[in-house]
Amino acid sequence: MVAGSADANIRFSELCTLLRQLGFDERIRGSHHIFRRPGTREKVNLQPYGSNAKAYQVRQVRKILVKYGITNV
Repeated sequence: MVAGSADANIRFSELCTLLRQLGFDERIRGSHHIFRRPGTREKVNLQPYGSNAKAYQVRQVRKILVKYGITNV
């Protein structure tokens, strides 16, 4: 995912699992999955696009992970 080669082909459930494994707390309101992590200013707000994650949201997640150096699963 960090390489950014297939943003439109990331499964929504896998992206949510990755964020939980990286220490993000999840709150669900309707179709919105909102993730926050201590030590980060941004919150991640995801909605599924069918069974996949929306490509622009995958890019947002990547930007946050790179900005804060969050790489350990």
